[in-house]
Amino acid sequence: MRFEEPVLLYGAGREALSTRAFLKARQPDLKVYVTVDSGAADIPDAEQIAAEDLPTAIRAHRFGLIVKSPGVSRYKPVFDIARDAGIPVTSNLNLWGAAYRHDRTVIAITGTKGKSTTATLTHLMLTRSGIDAGLAGNVGLPPLEIADKHPVIVFELSSYQTADMNFLPDVAALTNLYPEHVDWHGSVERYYADKLHLIDRDGSFAVALGVAARSNALVARAVRDHRRLLPALTEDQNLLIETAVSRSRLRGAHNLENALLAAQIALGVGGTMDGIVQGIAAFRPLPHRLEEHQFGGITVVNDSISTTPEATKAALAAYPGRRIALIAGGHERQQDYAELAGLLTQRGVRLLATLPVTGFRLAQATGERAPEVTVIQCPDLDHAVKALIEERKHFDTLILSPGAPSYNQFKNFEERGSRFVDLCRTLLGEKHPVSG
Repeated sequence: MRFEEPVLLYGAGREALSTRAFLKARQPDLKVYVTVDSGAADIPDAEQIAAEDLPTAIRAHRFGLIVKSPGVSRYKPVFDIARDAGIPVTSNLNLWGAAYRHDRTVIAITGTKGKSTTATLTHLMLTRSGIDAGLAGNVGLPPLEIADKHPVIVFELSSYQTADMNFLPDVAALTNLYPEHVDWHGSVERYYADKLHLIDRDGSFAVALGVAARSNALVARAVRDHRRLLPALTEDQNLLIETAVSRSRLRGAHNLENALLAAQIALGVGGTMDGIVQGIAAFRPLPHRLEEHQFGGITVVNDSISTTPEATKAALAAYPGRRIALIAGGHERQQDYAELAGLLTQRGVRLLATLPVTGFRLAQATGERAPEVTVIQCPDLDHAVKALIEERKHFDTLILSPGAPSYNQFKNFEERGSRFVDLCRTLLGEKHPVSG
């Protein structure tokens, strides 16, 4: 692979840094530009082009390729200008495919929720089965950073990455499909199409579907040929996995579903049942995903990764029999909170603190569908935590599961989750280890 013209990196995050390192190693003298919509453009040995100057630079053909970071929407008008100018737009993932795909077994896992846990479990199951596998994508390493280090690669991919993925995996897996990321994709329909692009293609690759994905008509059409589907687990295999999950740190029915899907994938590429059971035992909850703490006698659950109402429902279902105080709400993505509101009482929610902007709609829906839940509308996370702690006698479990993105008040879900834990630690007391 050789680049005959300069390259533009659109975005300056971790993937862009790994792309720059890849280009530097391949062609040390290659001219590289960088553009960002906001923040610093801290890419070594790259000349910055301001976002407002990019259309002119494209028309002047100052570079011959654009490598777009996942967070930059492929539907920005500037990419129409690039296509009209004959300048291709690619990604870190697609560069990996061109450079390293050959002679590797590729497992690509996506879905609205559960993809990180499923990918992590698949990787653990394979390595515990004695298979040399690597983990890359949104968890693990950026694709170009993992390069050719392993013969088997497990990719955890967002809809931003599946939208224009131009090579085929050996196994494509989908956990579930709910509306999300409408601001990036432009519509729910386009989000579905971009997510399903992973499986809605010609080619002789296997497909594995999570429980929720199996009952989705859009997914069924995207599979095309159901002979692609990996063999279902046997009753004995299901029972063995359920037993292993019950003894592990995987909490909630949704995580059992993730483990079953991961096991199906692992078996499909040579994993063993012993390796699957060991992988489940080795799993540790990922940061900000039902991450548990004990502060001052209260179970504090950081589920900041939750950006959909479906994810919040799953989080609540993971704590049956608890008296719950829930913090929810965030950046607007036109999601429906009516069903979530109707489930709050039966899931044990006693108090609900809502955050702008979607919290307003959730508060309204809760008033209509669960009037027995005490609702406190708060301007920000700090006020929400403080308000709930004043009512601590009414709950034993405090859960941050926003059911919405963080962008209106935080840089990302990690920052939101860390702030939540720090607030609880400060206001409730020192941390006590969680058993298990």
